[in-house]
Amino acid sequence: MTHATTPATATTAGTIDAPGATLHYQVHGDGPVLLIGQSGEGDADRTVDLVPRLADTYTVVTYDRRGLSRSRLHDPSRGATLAEHADDAARVLAAVTTGPAAMLGCSLGAVIGLHLAVRHPGLIHTLIAHEPVAPRLLSAAERAHHERELADLQGLYARSGLAATLPEIARVLGIDTSGRDAEPDLTPQPIDDLRRANFDYFIRHDFTAVLDDTLDIGALTATPTRILPAVGRTTPEGVFDRRCAYALAEVLGAEVVELPGGHNGNTSHPSAYAARLRDLLGPRGQGRQG
Repeated sequence: MTHATTPATATTAGTIDAPGATLHYQVHGDGPVLLIGQSGEGDADRTVDLVPRLADTYTVVTYDRRGLSRSRLHDPSRGATLAEHADDAARVLAAVTTGPAAMLGCSLGAVIGLHLAVRHPGLIHTLIAHEPVAPRLLSAAERAHHERELADLQGLYARSGLAATLPEIARVLGIDTSGRDAEPDLTPQPIDDLRRANFDYFIRHDFTAVLDDTLDIGALTATPTRILPAVGRTTPEGVFDRRCAYALAEVLGAEVVELPGGHNGNTSHPSAYAARLRDLLGPRGQGRQG
């Protein structure tokens, strides 16, 4: 494990050796630990506007999932299961804290959080699961339909590339790409070479991880982690990821909480999103219904 501190940003960066990979993580701020499991092809910096709005209250931990950005794979051609991604998240937490932490999981990050709650009981005390991409939560017919959608997206990417695939991903997940409702003065996140490489790994490998998921839905009711299913306020009703959040709530006998913005509200509405997270977690990060 290595560490390097950047005083100008009050951010500590480190690396962790894991089976088949070297993981990059960042620690921001001070207070109760809050791990962010990023959505999609997001690396540790995807929540660049959200993190500063939380770091005065929490120790915010972000990381690059294996296969993305600075989290290097020993075999770049190999994907990872969602269980392996959850084990990576456990390693990151073990590097920064000895006590249970809170977690915000967005989209794929939410599914990783569900695995983390089952595979590592007690490591996270609260999981805010924002629109988990978890077909196994749905009825057999719905599951089959949405798994076909993901497989079709992989096929489209293989045939026609990223430019043709991104609008279809947005359609399937109900993502508003117009930016009309976004908060002002956001940090630009253009589709550059790094993001193209991350999208390539995400679509080719992490979609497959979702399709091959082994999440034990019944075990979610026995985990000590308090799980708060969440949806974006403007995510269209009926889309895949929103349906998964409601299905998760039904499994748990829980209420669904709303977060500002849509599927990517953590990046489009960072100020309002941070305020809502404080409402849900409280200043001690212990989690309360809201």
